Amino acid sequence: MNTSVLKKNITLKGKLGTVLELKSSPEEFLNLWKDQAHQVANHSPTNIQGVHVHEGDWVTPGSIKVWNYTVDGKVEDFKEKIVLDEEKKMVTIIGLEGDVFKICKVYTAIWELITKGQGSLAKLTLEYEKLNENVPVPHNYTDLVISMTKDIDEGISMA
Repeated sequence: MNTSVLKKNITLKGKLGTVLELKSSPEEFLNLWKDQAHQVANHSPTNIQGVHVHEGDWVTPGSIKVWNYTVDGKVEDFKEKIVLDEEKKMVTIIGLEGDVFKICKVYTAIWELITKGQGSLAKLTLEYEKLNENVPVPHNYTDLVISMTKDIDEGISMA
């Protein structure tokens, strides 16, 4: 008798996204990530407890930073590299190491900014690949980035 085992088609890769209306212009939001990433913790202290340069410096493309943040009431860390595309008005944070990699192989946050009046629209996309089908979709990390984005925008617009 010939028996064949059918494997489930399990999707481990995914994207989570939303669009946020910001008071800050695309240029103001990009400039924060380009020249003042060290200020993010000041703008969003309930989410971000600190950030330091691991390799490079604050403004050189390709520099690597380590963030300390709180998600679901737990303090975690995240090592990343930021890629800025000023022409396309995009900020991409590529995750390299950290607590999120206990559930994900890949974790990348992308902001695409579009001018809207005096402010902008931020299309936020989180791309991920889960380690296996048993780990949850990282909605809690999406919530963290959304909250952080709103805090940053508020801080920029008050400056």
